[in-house]
Amino acid sequence: MMLRKGFILAAILFHTLFVYAQSGALQTFTLDRPYPVERLQPPKGKKIRNVILMIGDGMSLMHIQAAWTVNHGHLWLENAQATGLSMTPATNRLITDSGSGGTSLATGYKTAYHAVGVDPAGKPLKSLVDYAKEAGKSAGIAVTCRLWDATPCDFISHNLDRDKEQDLVAEMINSPVDFVFGGGAKYFEKRDDNRNLFKELQRKGYHVSRSFEDLQQNVKSGKVYCVPFDVDTPLPDERGDLLARASLKGISLLNQNKKGFFMMIEGSQLDDYGHFNQLDMLMKETLDFDQTIGKIMQWAVKDGETLVVITADHETGGLTVHGGDLKTGTVIAHFSTKEHTGTIVPIYAFGPGSEQFTGFMDNTEVFWKIKKLLKI
Repeated sequence: MMLRKGFILAAILFHTLFVYAQSGALQTFTLDRPYPVERLQPPKGKKIRNVILMIGDGMSLMHIQAAWTVNHGHLWLENAQATGLSMTPATNRLITDSGSGGTSLATGYKTAYHAVGVDPAGKPLKSLVDYAKEAGKSAGIAVTCRLWDATPCDFISHNLDRDKEQDLVAEMINSPVDFVFGGGAKYFEKRDDNRNLFKELQRKGYHVSRSFEDLQQNVKSGKVYCVPFDVDTPLPDERGDLLARASLKGISLLNQNKKGFFMMIEGSQLDDYGHFNQLDMLMKETLDFDQTIGKIMQWAVKDGETLVVITADHETGGLTVHGGDLKTGTVIAHFSTKEHTGTIVPIYAFGPGSEQFTGFMDNTEVFWKIKKLLKI
C-alpha cells in the first residue's frame, strides 16, 4: 500500500514538474521609464450620456499587479471608484475565449466557445453598438488588433466561428457603427471573392482612412473606418500612444451627437503576449492600456456625463507574481500555461453609475447594467 502511494505521489510530482517545465521558468522585467499617474477627481453629477467600455484582452488581477509593480506602485486604474469581479464561462466550456467572452459583454447573452455576436445556435445577437444606434446615439470601436479578431467582431459582426475571417469582415460592413479604428486592411481588399470592402464602405457614406494622419487631419465629422495596417497595429514601442490618440479622435467625432455615444476600446495584444508567455511585451501592452485608460478618464472628468467601465473577456497565460521591487520597477513572474484560464477577471468603473459595478457578477451583467444606465 505504501509503495502504491509512493508511486502516486511520484507521478503527481512528475506531472507538476513537467507542466512547470513546459510553461517556462520565472521571468523578470524592469520598466526603464515609469510614467506619472494623476489622482483624478471623479465627476459629481449623476447623468450618464455616454459609456466607454474598455476591454483588456486576457487581463487579470495578476497582470494589473505586475504592471503596478513595474510602474513603481502607480496605475491610472487606481482612479476607479468601484471594483467588481466577473465570471466568464462559455455555454459549452468552463474556459472561454474572446469570441464567447466578448459576446457576453457585447450582447448580454452567453454563447458557445469561438462564436462571435451570435447565440449557440448561430442566431445573430444585437450588441451595445446596435442598441446605441437605435436610441439615436453614436457608436464606435477602437482596437490594436486586426478588425477580424474576435473582440471587435463581437460588437459589429456575427458568426458561429471566429476563424471565418473574410466572412466576418464582410459582415461587419453592415453594422451601423459610426467610428472604427484598427488593423486588418488585408481582408477588406485582398479577398477570395474579389470584393473591395473599402469601396463598399465609401458607397455607404464612410470616409475610409488608410493612415492615422489622414484621420487626424482630414476627418472632422461623419462616419469613418480608419484601417492603417494590413494586420495588427505595430508593437507598443513602435506605435507609441496610438490607441489613446485614436480613441480620443473617435470620442471627438462621436461626441458631436448631442444624444451621446457608446464606445468600445480594446487593449487587444495583451492576449497575444499571454499566449506567447512573454512577460516584457505583456507588461508593455498592459501599461499602454493603462495609459489609454488615463487619457479616457481625464476626458471623462472634463465631460462629466461619461461612465468608463474597464474589464477583461478572460485571463490568458495563468500569470502569477513571485516577487519584485517597487523601487526599481522590477517584477518576477511565471506563466502556468500558454492558453486561457478560468480565472475570475476584474471590473473597474469610473464616473456616474460606477457604484453599479461592485461585487461578483456574470460577464453578461456588464451588458445589462450599461444598457440600463444608458437607457437604450
